[in-house]
Amino acid sequence: MKKIDLKSKIRTVPDFPKKGILFYDITTLLQDPEYFGYAMSQMIDFCKDKHIDVIAAAESRGFIFGSILAHELKIPFVPVRKEGKLPYKTVKTEFETEYSKDAFEMHADAVKKGDKVLLVDDVLATGGTMKAAAGLIEKMEGEVVGMVFLIELGFLGGREKLDRYNIYSLIHCNDEEWNPEENKDEKEDFSDPEINN
Repeated sequence: MKKIDLKSKIRTVPDFPKKGILFYDITTLLQDPEYFGYAMSQMIDFCKDKHIDVIAAAESRGFIFGSILAHELKIPFVPVRKEGKLPYKTVKTEFETEYSKDAFEMHADAVKKGDKVLLVDDVLATGGTMKAAAGLIEKMEGEVVGMVFLIELGFLGGREKLDRYNIYSLIHCNDEEWNPEENKDEKEDFSDPEINN
């Protein structure tokens, strides 16, 4: 498959959701079947030989990528939702984002003790959301074996906040001028907890 410049399909929107925030809009990529398909194929290729029992994704754009990955890998998908959205008995964690204070919940029976869980989201920014999701998995005695993102905003320091975990991102942006570099084909081994790229 030919290499595709995914960053060319990401639209930046200034002052959203509040003044001073530059929002990285992935809907322009989702609207293009070729680019969306390529992004998913890269994620699937990276994950397919890993030992993963469950894919979990945080509300809401993470659901898009996480559910497709779970379907393709033929493993369960677990939604990590905002407080009050799930109907059954839940486990909860509170956290702060760059925008607000929030909480995540998962169904109490969604992850079993010892399950190897891959977390998926569209953007790694400050890392607060994914750290909270990982904490929720670990509260349920699951093991977070890695995290996969479409975009990583390196200048916001999220990777440092998540330095315990293996991270794989398709697009890297290392400054606020939106000059990302695509992954250099690094292939972390989720089975080795000492590897944190």
